[in-house]
Amino acid sequence: MTHIDKYIEYISSVRRYSLRTCEIYRSSLGIFMEFIRSGTGGDDAPGDEDLPDFLTPSMARSYEVYLLEDRGMGPRTVNLHMSVLSGFSRYLLKLGIISCNPAKSVTRPKTEKRLPDFYRRESMEEYFRATEQFAGKDFIYVSPDRKQTRKMYDRRLHRAIVSTLYSTGIRRSELTGLRTGHIDFGRNVAKVVGKGDKMREIPLVDSLSEEISLYLQAVETMVGGDRGPESPLFVTFSGKGLYPAYVDRVIKSELGEVAGITGRKSPHVLRHTLATELLNGGADLHSIKELLGHSSLAATQVYTHNSIAKLKKVYESAHPRASKNGGKNGD
Repeated sequence: MTHIDKYIEYISSVRRYSLRTCEIYRSSLGIFMEFIRSGTGGDDAPGDEDLPDFLTPSMARSYEVYLLEDRGMGPRTVNLHMSVLSGFSRYLLKLGIISCNPAKSVTRPKTEKRLPDFYRRESMEEYFRATEQFAGKDFIYVSPDRKQTRKMYDRRLHRAIVSTLYSTGIRRSELTGLRTGHIDFGRNVAKVVGKGDKMREIPLVDSLSEEISLYLQAVETMVGGDRGPESPLFVTFSGKGLYPAYVDRVIKSELGEVAGITGRKSPHVLRHTLATELLNGGADLHSIKELLGHSSLAATQVYTHNSIAKLKKVYESAHPRASKNGGKNGD
């Protein structure tokens, strides 16, 4: 087992990184090894015993230039690859294999600060009005035509996915990780397993709690199968749990026809939308932090930019000295 294999095993089992994150790290370190191999002119990547010779500050700087110029990566992507290399180097440093972290001495390329995208409340309300029938009691029955039953079930499932993401702000991975036993209808809360297997409870608004309850009735009636507390909460018509690409397709499809939603359509934008709405509605940052499962307040503070933009618009339209002509007093 190589040092890279051991590192991936470490971040998976000890750091509890998700499978997708581990795959990204492995791919990134594979690119680094390709870079080293191309520099040596050999056909094979250097062995573990050679790593101390290549993990140097000068090699790290050359690698960054390689990513920017030869690979044509943007600053944000380059920063990701350099962060992966830095993490791997810290791991080797702890093992005493190298004497310093070469990536720490490299100046990272500057990236533009991108404000979180979010959907307008009016657009989301339009979506929920247009799909209200798919969440009702009358949409639970088995048609003689199995294709028709599947079509009806898919509409209910897709609506429930959007409702849950928008109402709770959970991540895509947290949605696919929900189990039927995670929903406490008596207390109107959901137990969510977040990053690092950290469990938190999220309150459910009455409308979402009712929709999930009716959805579970639809699963029992239209899908069937043996289900227990550890069964996936959301399942496809074949009874299988959801996977990331499926959720992405649902969001793109469901929000694709909504007026006013022209930008990126993703589960993460729904998460941003809830955070922005809560902040605009007066919720404090610490409460939003707990709801979203952020490890630090800094990750939550990015949403204040959207609220400040809204505040500035109100300020400029209402402030007595903010008119285009220099204020009401003409100054």
